[in-house]
Amino acid sequence: MRSPNRPSPAAFPFHSRTRVARTAAVGIGIAAVLGLAACAAPAASSGGDGDDTATIDAVNVIAPADPGGGWDQTARSIAQVLTDEGLVSSAPVQNIGGAGGTVGLASLANETDPATLMITGLVMVGAVETNASEVRIEDMTPIARLTEEALVLVVPSGSPYTTTEQLVDAIVEQGAAISVTGGSAGGADHILAGMLLTEAGVDPSEIPSTLNYIPNSGGGEAVTMLLGNTVQAGISGVGEFVEQIEAGELRALAVSSPERVELLPDTPTLGEEGYAVELTNWRGLLAPGGISEGEADALRTLVADLHDTGAWTETLEQKGWADAYLGGDEFSSFLDGNIDEVAATLATIGLVEQ
Repeated sequence: MRSPNRPSPAAFPFHSRTRVARTAAVGIGIAAVLGLAACAAPAASSGGDGDDTATIDAVNVIAPADPGGGWDQTARSIAQVLTDEGLVSSAPVQNIGGAGGTVGLASLANETDPATLMITGLVMVGAVETNASEVRIEDMTPIARLTEEALVLVVPSGSPYTTTEQLVDAIVEQGAAISVTGGSAGGADHILAGMLLTEAGVDPSEIPSTLNYIPNSGGGEAVTMLLGNTVQAGISGVGEFVEQIEAGELRALAVSSPERVELLPDTPTLGEEGYAVELTNWRGLLAPGGISEGEADALRTLVADLHDTGAWTETLEQKGWADAYLGGDEFSSFLDGNIDEVAATLATIGLVEQ
């Protein structure tokens, strides 16, 4: 039986967990536009009026980031389960990285194949604001939210910083001399860094000059920077750093969830470290805007069927992702609220102009 579409308290990390004032935000930056080459022949078909339930034999999956990061892992996990479980005959994955996913978002806006799914999430919500993207998530067709994941704050194994307090104090005192890498500007990793400095007493207007944040478009790049000691710290999803943490190459200082995570049971939460900051990174799926209701319903059914498989449950356990499934109208409502709250949060911590 399909799991009920009910949000849990963990589904609303900004609303219920962050201690951030609600203010209006105006994003600044540049919009990136890139045409998407055809991935596969159109695979969705519907009845004559375009509103009947469509059937899907193959689906294109877009990871709007370079290989190695959480979006790439999510896209490839989805594609594998879809094909292994026989839900579709093929699910090719294409990486379109850049500008926090807004390059991929612009590509999705030009996509003509309705049987296309693109990974989205908290990172993209923030990047739309910081890049002042002309193409917005609201222009697309929301399909489902699938997962949420704690972030982890790490340093290289040889780092002198052994606690979150030591690292945060160093950033406050030394400013740009301490570099922190993570995902795209304005994304979940960047937001968490800003929230930590706000909690440490830094005036939001001073965060852009205090925080030397080095964004990247894939988790692999962040790992390379950290292992090469070209940055002093990093923030990303637990699943992106866990291998290096377990190998002793990176030291985990804290996770951003309210409770410790199963993959890193010995790593304290930020709350345990003395910082009243909690943030989880959700991921979900969008389809092109303007597709018919029948095509949208077929994609939502396909993703609901994926969610209900044992293979997907195993994937969640292996990756350390929490099941945060929301489909249909519930996901649309969540998405609208999250967009408003992220814009307010970015303004509050000084990452966009108010």
